[in-house]
Amino acid sequence: MSRRSRRARRRITNSQILRRIDWQAFSLFIGLVVVGWLMVLSVNYEAFEQASWSGFLGTSAGKQAIWVVISLFVFTFVMLFDWKFWRTFAYSIYVFSLLLLVLVLIVGTNIKGATSWFTFGGVSFQPSELAKFGTCLGMAAFLDTYNTDLRKVRSQLTALLIMALPMALILIQPDAGSALVFLSFLILLYREGLSQSYFIVGGVSIALLLSALVYEPQNIYVVMLMLSLGGLTYQYSKRYRTYWAIGMVLLAAASVFLVREGYAWYVDAGLGLLFLSASWVAYKQRHGQMVNLLLAFLLLGSGLVYASNYAFYNVLKPHQQDRINVWLQPKMADARGSLYNLEQSKTAIGAGDWFGKGFTQGNMTKLNYVPEQSTDFIFCTIGEEQGFVGVFGVIGLFLLLLIRLTILAERQRVDFNRYYAYGVVGILFVHFFINIGMTMGLMPIIGIPLPLISKGGSSLLGFTLMIAVLLKLDKHRLRS
Repeated sequence: MSRRSRRARRRITNSQILRRIDWQAFSLFIGLVVVGWLMVLSVNYEAFEQASWSGFLGTSAGKQAIWVVISLFVFTFVMLFDWKFWRTFAYSIYVFSLLLLVLVLIVGTNIKGATSWFTFGGVSFQPSELAKFGTCLGMAAFLDTYNTDLRKVRSQLTALLIMALPMALILIQPDAGSALVFLSFLILLYREGLSQSYFIVGGVSIALLLSALVYEPQNIYVVMLMLSLGGLTYQYSKRYRTYWAIGMVLLAAASVFLVREGYAWYVDAGLGLLFLSASWVAYKQRHGQMVNLLLAFLLLGSGLVYASNYAFYNVLKPHQQDRINVWLQPKMADARGSLYNLEQSKTAIGAGDWFGKGFTQGNMTKLNYVPEQSTDFIFCTIGEEQGFVGVFGVIGLFLLLLIRLTILAERQRVDFNRYYAYGVVGILFVHFFINIGMTMGLMPIIGIPLPLISKGGSSLLGFTLMIAVLLKLDKHRLRS
């Protein structure tokens, strides 16, 4: 290669390294921030109209505007900062965020039953938002270590410990909603090679736990036994699988009919005997491993079902039971009590129809029918005022941002950058999915904000910091 060719190649490489930030992701970020501020303004528009220009900063919209300016300043600062800083001091930032979570338990302010806030001269800050960012860096730094191998138990336990420490400290506050968000790091671990067996077992366990809160345990045993029988017959009957499948469908239909008639225990006994007989045949045909697996499923599953049912009725307090009933069994919840928020939220969203009632024209928004409408339930404001079109647009912006950030993650040449990017994507996705789901009754009401849109300086600053660092790392992705 000639000297001129090497110089040209060097100039191209340098121009790629020094390119600007990803404008697609940045534009989506700014778009959601603007939509969020407008919705906060709409919820508090009456106070905005009554306030003078000098008093504007004292309104909710004014305070949110200040946080928007601060967040943009932080974004700019991150862009000007050395990108290597975040990888070098990842563990230090993670430990610092844990210390803040400990400190808030000692000197923090109790707001709405949770000691989750630092208060300085009327300004509140929630350290759990910074802990999400710190854990992203800490997890990325750990996975980037040369001896980390998620196929080994030691690495798996260490990764789970990094995730569990902030969760435990936040649960002590107590703030279960913010703590559950840290489970989003399982998305990162799955992407980087954590065995899917853990996710299958976890998914089945969660399904059994939730089923026990809705149905009687004996009814769930019927389903478990049917699944086990289906697995056995499929395994050891290769020549007549079609006939066995028809037989299992007929048996399932008969079982459902008998359960509805109140004979669940008799169905359990009959299916249990049938399963034992099928297990004996499977052993004879050398399918002992399959039988052992299904027996473990039945034993552990039965324990989970019984424990979940017992804990719900004997351990949880009435208000905790109400929260679960609002999600899983709304008919058992008090329409004027625990169910009120959800019913008002669904009514507001439905009232928007196709095109909504117009900006600041939502009746339920004006009259403040929905509690926490500018924070946890701000999505119902979008539904009432902007209708289906507005809802579709906001969801589309979020999905485009998540897709774009995933593309950024996949194109990273530095492993640390990819780990960090997937951590950010996971947190954004869980917040977005749960918040919108809980306003429509699809997810439990656990009190987490809608990213970049809900009122709250701590949340906005935390997500801005996470996205800014990701775009900064992406800007220098060609460097190692």
